[in-house]
Amino acid sequence: MLSPEALVRIDREAAKYPPDQRQSAVMAALTIAQDEKGWLSTETMDFIARYLGMPPIAVYEVASFYAMYDTRPVGRHKLTICTNLPCALQGASAAAAHLKEQLGIGFNETTADNRFTLKEGECLGACGDAPVLLVNNKRMCCGMTPERLRALLEELK
Repeated sequence: MLSPEALVRIDREAAKYPPDQRQSAVMAALTIAQDEKGWLSTETMDFIARYLGMPPIAVYEVASFYAMYDTRPVGRHKLTICTNLPCALQGASAAAAHLKEQLGIGFNETTADNRFTLKEGECLGACGDAPVLLVNNKRMCCGMTPERLRALLEELK
């Protein structure tokens, strides 16, 4: 289900906890699996549950609670823009509207070419740099004006 390399990484994360608390590595395991697979299918989550020795429902609960996990396929570039009040007050609503217009999609939608998925984020923890956007849960982009958004979309194409 997952590559040997991914399993080594999960084992390394699980080793940080006592042997009887292996399930504590569930968030790391989900991240590793999602990085490899692109999203978390039920089959992938079931595999992680078996691998960590925990009930599948416990894995589903974690994966569905945190916005960083995708339980449906997403585009190659997942763009998550923070729309919480501090970001909204500094232009996030306009930035989100600009992204929707440029991409031709709304929140929780993917472009027809599967290149971009647009998500609405809660707080990304960088209010002073608003509006803030996260690319594929890994790269934070700050001060996202329409010009910077256009440049980012061009770069990601």
